[in-house]
Amino acid sequence: MSRMSITNTPTTASVDDAADISRSLARAFADDPMMCWFFPDEATREERMVRYFATLLTRHYGRHGVCERTGLAAAFWVAPDGRALPDEETLDELATVLGDRAGVFREGILAAAEHAPPEDHWYLAVLGADPAGQGQGHGAALLRSGLAKADAAGLPVYLESSKESNVPFYEHFGFTLLGEARLPGGGPTLWVMRRAPQAA
Repeated sequence: MSRMSITNTPTTASVDDAADISRSLARAFADDPMMCWFFPDEATREERMVRYFATLLTRHYGRHGVCERTGLAAAFWVAPDGRALPDEETLDELATVLGDRAGVFREGILAAAEHAPPEDHWYLAVLGADPAGQGQGHGAALLRSGLAKADAAGLPVYLESSKESNVPFYEHFGFTLLGEARLPGGGPTLWVMRRAPQAA
């Protein structure tokens, strides 16, 4: 097995990394159905998505989650004692980014949260690799890092994939498809997945 490049090695992400991470994630999610639904204007989509991901990192997941990065990718996780949904203050700040789509966003995340399992679990909120780094192991390295933490705690992992084409990627890492969830207001479909804890 070849050694992974140092740029693929996950490191803890901080709010100081927000500028780089938000740009990588905006490029990673440029064609994502849910992001295109939240940001329908192609002319302003990337700029708004950069602000969106920077806000999520600095205001929410950087405070209440576990954030990791590689050179060209990032992942935001929530442990069982964390907070999956943004607080009202963060939602208000996101509303300035989302504009007239703020209501749709709020309804969408609340609807998605209804599918979360009642059991203690780790939640993979965001995983994305800049297209310049896709196929180079960045996303896989970040996923393995988070899964190792969940496995060490003996806990399952839950996620919603907003792209059907990503389902086989997650299945490769032991996730099973629980079902599909359609977001309200004519929104896109999410693929709800769970991975049971695995012994080391």
